[in-house]
Amino acid sequence: MEQWIEFIGNNLILSLIWAALAFMLIFGMIKARLSNIKLVSPTELTMLVNRQNAAVLDIRPEADYTKGHITAAKHLPLDDIIQGKAKGLEKLKANPIIVVCQAGISAQKAAAALAKQGCSEVRVLQGGMNSWLGASLPVVRAK
Repeated sequence: MEQWIEFIGNNLILSLIWAALAFMLIFGMIKARLSNIKLVSPTELTMLVNRQNAAVLDIRPEADYTKGHITAAKHLPLDDIIQGKAKGLEKLKANPIIVVCQAGISAQKAAAALAKQGCSEVRVLQGGMNSWLGASLPVVRAK
């Protein structure tokens, strides 16, 4: 125990950084568990689309969407979703909605906005299109 106290005293900045990282990790895990927005893997996305008729919303920029997107994914810009201007969402609210972005980070913001707009089953593709492509799953290229 004395060695820990001595180490912390000699390496205060390093110890504070470690404590901050541990706090952020624990806080992130608790937040994810309590959130009503769940993360899904590429395999789970495929099963939700096939079994529960889930809708896939791609919020990436138009140029990225045309380079390659998940089959049957609808393109909706993130700003339109956040501002509540997204057209055609009324038909999708009854089924699960899976939001996809490039890395899975900005999709969290869109999913939270969709949940506030009354969509009950909103999920996010964990890792975004990067994980989809990493799993060697097919993409559709727009013409």
